Amino acid sequence: MNSRTFFEKVALMREAQKDYFRTKSRDALRKSKALEAEIDHEIERVRAMGHTAPAQPQQPSLFSPTT
Repeated sequence: MNSRTFFEKVALMREAQKDYFRTKSRDALRKSKALEAEIDHEIERVRAMGHTAPAQPQQPSLFSPTT
């Protein structure tokens, strides 16, 4: 799955999650869980290839001394 497809799938997943919380219907829950499983599978597939999320830069602490 390329990054664009992943983005689109995550957007669909979020729509399904919002739909479920709005309606509490079984169909919405089923759709949401299916999309979540697809996303989880893709994350695990990419991690298995040795890819990890880029490290977030450290923000200085408000209380740390500055030089």
